[in-house]
Amino acid sequence: MTDNTARIVTCPTCQKRVKWTPSNPFRPFCSDRCRLIDLGAWADGQHAVPGDGDDDELMSGEMDGD
Repeated sequence: MTDNTARIVTCPTCQKRVKWTPSNPFRPFCSDRCRLIDLGAWADGQHAVPGDGDDDELMSGEMDGD
């Protein structure tokens, strides 16, 4: 796939349209800034993978040695 036929995607952070190519090291983001904003949102708990909270507690108990 060349830059002429590259898929255009929307940056998840700022909604800017960007090319999905190997020359864009931040894909699917448009920039390192947008990538870091998204990472910060995950770290802050603004994003989460849906799941059953009981499973989280079970795993935590196993790590505590209970």
